Amino acid sequence: MIKDNLPSAPTHGHSLAEDIARIEDQMLRRRRALAWLGSSAGAFLIGGCGGGGSSSGSLTAAATSTGTTAATTTSTSSSTSSASSTSSASCVADPQETAGPYPADGTNTSSGSTSDILTASGIVRSDIRSSFIGRATVAQGVQVTLTLTLANTGANCAALAGYAVYLWHCDAVGDYSLYSAPAESYLRGVQVSNSAGQVTFVTIFPGCYSGRWPHMHLEVFKSEAAATSGKNAALTTQLAMPSAVCSAIYPYASTYTRSVSNFAAISIQADNVFGDNTTAQIAAMTPTMAGSIADGYTAAATIALAG
Repeated sequence: MIKDNLPSAPTHGHSLAEDIARIEDQMLRRRRALAWLGSSAGAFLIGGCGGGGSSSGSLTAAATSTGTTAATTTSTSSSTSSASSTSSASCVADPQETAGPYPADGTNTSSGSTSDILTASGIVRSDIRSSFIGRATVAQGVQVTLTLTLANTGANCAALAGYAVYLWHCDAVGDYSLYSAPAESYLRGVQVSNSAGQVTFVTIFPGCYSGRWPHMHLEVFKSEAAATSGKNAALTTQLAMPSAVCSAIYPYASTYTRSVSNFAAISIQADNVFGDNTTAQIAAMTPTMAGSIADGYTAAATIALAG
């Protein structure tokens, strides 16, 4: 006698056929109820992940805004500017650093005369690999496309549009144009920031000369007019080249043979410019870079100052 799967003996006067139909109906209702409960539980789990869904949307938005910022270095849209401001909301103010002995910005002399390339016609340019005063020599080395984003520390790191950046650095053997390479004017140029606060330079990876960590110099001016009249920098600072990229380039690119031993003999902590900066400042002053010797590198950094 089956007792486990069927209800107790009926107390009414229905026939067996009617009882079987009733049992089948009850079992069908039970299956439907279980199916409904299963779908409700799934809906509850989905609803319970509402925060995760929102987070996922935020991650998508963050990825989109980052992609937009990177892809629109010449865009004038307000949405790009907004995305840049949001992404750099935790920017670290760059420290004032020495312009060094080779700025050619009108603040020092070279060969007994004041050297001021900022007043020269043609200094406003994006590709700074070639000389443009008297010669057209192209500096040899691994290509770097560098994008700098200017952020205002006095306004929640909002983009600084219309500012000018003067970038300069040594060549692959450690020489500076107008100084140790006096006939050349390469690896110097000015760019004006777009609505996203960005400027882009095409240059080469700098060499490492004795006693200094590999670096680039830059000055920020509040306008192109201020930059090209000279001596009006709102910020003078430097960029520290990433150690891993130095190690990837110097031993394997023929133009950097002098840099191998110089780089092996220096650390960023021992450098007379970067050595007294905080860990956060060093991180902000070190561009993120990706690429290869054959294809060149892309680099990006945020330069933060009070606007």
